[in-house]
Amino acid sequence: MKSQHMTQQTFANFLGIAPATLSSIFNGRTKPTLNIVEAVKSKLPGVSTDWLMFGAGSMYQGEENSSSGENPAGGASPLEPVLDFGVSSATPSMDSGQKNIPKEIVKIVDKPQRKITEIRIFFDDQTWESFVPKK
Repeated sequence: MKSQHMTQQTFANFLGIAPATLSSIFNGRTKPTLNIVEAVKSKLPGVSTDWLMFGAGSMYQGEENSSSGENPAGGASPLEPVLDFGVSSATPSMDSGQKNIPKEIVKIVDKPQRKITEIRIFFDDQTWESFVPKK
């Protein structure tokens, strides 16, 4: 977020997640889910998954560390292997002979569609009006 010069609100909108979700991650109330990691990787593919998930290695893939050999993020050495769950044309996949299999999207509907039965509008003079749809 900081490397992209974005506020929490802007970064959340950029990733397509709720600002409250991002705020609770930064405040330590919740841990980031795999969906959040995937959202970051899809928008910023150069970010190292190892750094993103574990704080190890360089922030960006292929980035060299300082001459002292210490990682500025306090993580592991760049010589350690990095797990990358993203798909990149630059890195060959383990099953390079297999074709990409499209994902199936399953929508589970377990509740009938709801209908509006009443709408109430409250006014500042402590009165209200109720509206009921015609049948």
